[in-house]
Amino acid sequence: MPNQLFKLSPSNFAYLWEDCKLCFYLRVKHGIYQPSMPMPGVFSAINTRLQGTLLGKSLQTLSKKLPEGKVQDQEGWVESEKVPETDVFIKGKYDLLVKRPDGTHMLVDLKISYPNEDKIEKFKTQLGAYKFALENPVRGKPVKITKLGLLIFYPEGVSIKDGEALLHFPPKWLEVPIDDEGFIRFAKKVDKLLSGPVPSEGKNCKWCKYRHVGETLAHKEKEVQEEIPF
Repeated sequence: MPNQLFKLSPSNFAYLWEDCKLCFYLRVKHGIYQPSMPMPGVFSAINTRLQGTLLGKSLQTLSKKLPEGKVQDQEGWVESEKVPETDVFIKGKYDLLVKRPDGTHMLVDLKISYPNEDKIEKFKTQLGAYKFALENPVRGKPVKITKLGLLIFYPEGVSIKDGEALLHFPPKWLEVPIDDEGFIRFAKKVDKLLSGPVPSEGKNCKWCKYRHVGETLAHKEKEVQEEIPF
């Protein structure tokens, strides 16, 4: 009997994996999700409008400082074959797929955030996972990815014109190095975690602390109720 395959969502790598291995394990292996925190609608609206405006256009329409290429697709779903020597596969939604002048493609992740250089390392595995999925799809033709990057927007000023407040979001490009071997090592590390014993919770995981507080208060409340004579 073949081993069970586990779906990995690249969007969970930068935070959930890093924050708490137990919460990551519970989500992937048992479908137990942390309570969702809704993203403020304004950020989703800005993100969607920025991507939609770029679709079908050159990235350099936005800024000559950006790499050359025409935005071919936005928010595309991908699903990969099984990662070699593991029982995991990738499934998720990337931000922008850009066709380069040489016919290969560039994968771009759009962020509305402060453009710290440390984001390159933080999101390298996420972009590497999407690259693997595009180059090793479970169905359809593979797409060759030769460049990865973060396109980051952060408001630096505001102006008032003709009754409108205009936020100024100058784009910042952070190129992410391609590290195919590093992604495979990461996938094997995740596979090992999922096939092993239940991991320890993260020392600073707020959800694990919340769960313990809730359990403790619930038990205390029950004990008090049981002690009350009728």
